[in-house]
Amino acid sequence: MCDVQSMRKYSDKLAHKNLFTALLQAKSRYGGKTDAIVDADDRVLTYAEIIRASFAIGSVLTRHTKKGEKVGIMLPTGAGAIIAFFSVLAMGRIPAMMNFTAGTRNLKFACQAAEIKSIITAHRFIELAELEPLIASLTDTAVFLYLEDLREEMNAKDKVFAILGPIFPWVFASLAHYAEPGVILFTSGTEGDPKGVVLSHANVVGNVEQIRCHIDLRTDDIVFNPLPTFHCFGLTGGVLLPLFSGMKAALYPSPLHTKTIPERIRTTGATILFATDTFISRYARAGNQGDLDSIRFAVCGAERVRDETRSMIRKKYNVPLLEGYGATETAPVIAVNQPDDNRHGTVGKLLPGIEHRLEPVPGIEEGGRLFVRGVNVMSGYLYPSAPGIVEAPQDQWHDTGDIVEVSTENYITIKGRAKRFAKIGGEMVSLAVVENCAKAVWPDNEHVATTRPDAKKGETIILTSDSPDANRAELQVWAKSHGVPELAVPRKIEIVETIPVLGTGKVDYVAVERDLEAKGY
Repeated sequence: MCDVQSMRKYSDKLAHKNLFTALLQAKSRYGGKTDAIVDADDRVLTYAEIIRASFAIGSVLTRHTKKGEKVGIMLPTGAGAIIAFFSVLAMGRIPAMMNFTAGTRNLKFACQAAEIKSIITAHRFIELAELEPLIASLTDTAVFLYLEDLREEMNAKDKVFAILGPIFPWVFASLAHYAEPGVILFTSGTEGDPKGVVLSHANVVGNVEQIRCHIDLRTDDIVFNPLPTFHCFGLTGGVLLPLFSGMKAALYPSPLHTKTIPERIRTTGATILFATDTFISRYARAGNQGDLDSIRFAVCGAERVRDETRSMIRKKYNVPLLEGYGATETAPVIAVNQPDDNRHGTVGKLLPGIEHRLEPVPGIEEGGRLFVRGVNVMSGYLYPSAPGIVEAPQDQWHDTGDIVEVSTENYITIKGRAKRFAKIGGEMVSLAVVENCAKAVWPDNEHVATTRPDAKKGETIILTSDSPDANRAELQVWAKSHGVPELAVPRKIEIVETIPVLGTGKVDYVAVERDLEAKGY
């Protein structure tokens, strides 16, 4: 690991390179013939092969796109997505990672906000995922470029780029400045319409360097990543971190294949797993004894790691779970536990080079609303209402919207989203606490707490649950016996067949709210 104090002093200098240059430097450092990725079909690509393919496809792309243009990428996690990503970068375009699970409305908002006119995808992917209706609904918004067609279109000029580009990259590549936009992602839309998040090259490369400085990684590690590349955790942590660090990345196209993934982890010999609590708990249940024996630690982010998940993983596989915390706006990692200092109940220590401040929140006695600043904090937001205009964070401070406590050693404990507190009779009640209580009573089911206006007390809590047995009386008894305030017991419980989730694995709160409104709440 690098020196943490040095990282704090000049972490931004480590990020003074663009993303394609970082790939080129990794090839020089670890060797062009070194295996870089293994795909779900066991296809292995070396650093040299990735770079050669990026120049070839990139050359073809110059006939379809303009320099500086934002180019959408709508592909599952795999070799195709990586090659498309670096092809766009090599020719001076900006990749915009498209969430193909977001639906027509959100994707049109994304194209409008980022001024996306072309989207790279693949015929085979569209066919297997049965996305033909989605593509048809977007043809009036963007032109679709298919990887198979781009390969067929290759001519002599493109082959020259493929051969000479890796040898003379400074001649054939259009290398952007590190402060320029490196990638555009979109917020998950859990609490409203998604926004475009512009991350500079320095933001992403810097976050990779911060992670490398924080956690002891080995070049013989194999990172298993089933998370989508349209999710920043899947892109930075699951793809770019291993690529830039000399580790092989074992890629899988969907986190939903819960029966296949544990077996795939075993066959690839993966040593590090990236996942969310929702997904890793499913893998643990579906996997056979020994499937995760090669894993030396798993990193979980995007949602809280439940005690039930930690206990199950420890009992069945003895795999340490390192809970982390981040946001798309911070490229994404803000804090994460470490293998030799794993503090349950926290999301770990702030990464080196990240400043923080807490703003008081009325009704919250300990902690406050977290703001962060550092090399990994985004360039700004893109909104559909102002296409192409980047709204930068004030003084480079990002408002996470989370209420946290920070210890004297910089360990973060998350108390909840600022938007996910109910104010009842002047008291602040965490909706996460309400959900945790329900999870304790009905552990095999999912539960979501939301609020509704109340004329007498300000707000009231509604619990949506997919447990047919969920009832207020039983929850009230459990809360009383465990010292949970009566205010944290929901006023009503709504039973549903399934809790809606987004493609990232997060709960779709907007859909939950919409369902409650339709039912007259």
